[in-house]
Amino acid sequence: MNIIAKIVSLIALGCVIVPCLLYFAGSIGLDTVKWTALLGTIGWFIATPIWMSRETRVDADQVEI
Repeated sequence: MNIIAKIVSLIALGCVIVPCLLYFAGSIGLDTVKWTALLGTIGWFIATPIWMSRETRVDADQVEI
């Protein structure tokens, strides 16, 4: 699961960066860049916390109520 999340995260990051470069080069239109970057951003924010998160243990002695 962790490796799949990393791959999805990398693809999503590419969906943000590559269209911007293609627009700068004049290959694609602005609307295409906007939609692709939006989908890449959403995908990145969903996939990245899955593999970057760390499990922390909370002991009852450390919790203040």
